[in-house]
Amino acid sequence: MSARITLKQINKLAIPALISGISEPILSLTDAAIIGNIDLNATESLAAVGIVTTFLSMLIWVLGQTRSAISSIVSQYLGADKLSEVKNLPAQAIFIITSLSFLIILVTYPFAPQIFKLYNASDLILNYSVDYYHIRVFGFPFTLFTIAVFGTFRGLQNTFHPMLIAIAGAIANIFLDIILVYGIEGYVPAMHIKGAAYASVMAQIIMAALSVYYILTKTDIPLLVKFPFNPEIKRFALMIVNLFIRTIALNIALYFGTSFATKYGPTFIAAYTIAINLWFLGAFLIDGYASAGNILSGKLLGGREYKDLIDLSNKLIRYGITIGLIIAVIGTVLYNPIGNLFTDEKEVLDEFYKVFWIVLAMQPLCALAFIFDGVFKGLGKMQYLRNVLLFSTLLVFIPVILIADHLGYKLYGIFTAFTLWIIARGLPLIIKFRKTFKSLAQNT
Repeated sequence: MSARITLKQINKLAIPALISGISEPILSLTDAAIIGNIDLNATESLAAVGIVTTFLSMLIWVLGQTRSAISSIVSQYLGADKLSEVKNLPAQAIFIITSLSFLIILVTYPFAPQIFKLYNASDLILNYSVDYYHIRVFGFPFTLFTIAVFGTFRGLQNTFHPMLIAIAGAIANIFLDIILVYGIEGYVPAMHIKGAAYASVMAQIIMAALSVYYILTKTDIPLLVKFPFNPEIKRFALMIVNLFIRTIALNIALYFGTSFATKYGPTFIAAYTIAINLWFLGAFLIDGYASAGNILSGKLLGGREYKDLIDLSNKLIRYGITIGLIIAVIGTVLYNPIGNLFTDEKEVLDEFYKVFWIVLAMQPLCALAFIFDGVFKGLGKMQYLRNVLLFSTLLVFIPVILIADHLGYKLYGIFTAFTLWIIARGLPLIIKFRKTFKSLAQNT
């Protein structure tokens, strides 16, 4: 076994990445927890947060793939000891992606009511969704900027500074949420769901400002855009296109889940909001080790160290399953208290508790799928990732959720479809990786 890849080395990258990776779900979970406990229309407000969070997650995941593409290219050049050749690439990538974010704001802002009607939102839930989105969307460019900077740091094998940025953003969001949602008598009026949106945007601005500071003071990567484009911008663009298609497939699954839950009524969408946000949190916790796989696999591929790459995958499988089991056990021990954090509505909690065990049971499976997803991103194998997501969404998830809906399984059906979707995502990646790199390792 190679001495190059050790648990200490993996954890040095994974643990800070784990902490930084949960910043976005913490923003949404904080909004959900605080909104779910307000006195005015808590269930409808929680449902609106869930709908908007799903849509924003789609936008962030579609364009936030910049992080994986930048990380992959930078880490491969670092492994090949040619980093100077791509120093101007991150600034160019950030310029492209933030420009697109402003275009998306212009397109989606005026059509927010129509967008959320597609999620079956109506009446008060629709009004709250539009109000919440019309504020939160202005944090979108700052989020994408921060994500791209995180990708640059990851390519440089640095997850520590992104962790500091994420911690600052999460603390700011919690602090601002409490002040703006509930208000301070005589000083700040209670703004309810709008206050949660303002808190999230302010936290995203803080994270973007810290990203500028750390990338300029801790690395020699410039943020000033200079032309002509780097030759690798073509590969970067191709990666983004493949990841874009892949992420659209991913978000089709999330759209169907949210849409069906909304169709079943306010109680079900509120329960689904809690469950899916906890699932997102578990995914981002596991993402720390997926990030380590992303970072290290790109560097090892750049250096043609195929035996170390196999060794890395074996260790990540063990660690991933362990992390998934730990999350499941913690969730089981805290099964009832977790639900009470988000709401005291008995009907909502009853539906949530019926399906939360499925969310916990799929955690080890999620770990394997997400870790190898990260490894393939580090290797730059975006086309294969695209094909796997198209298969798992169109031929597994959608048929299962449609059948489950027809049979009246409601939230059971939604989360059963998610479980089978995760299996269909992870298994092909593991098989493809071992088939490809075992033979290369034997020939070196």
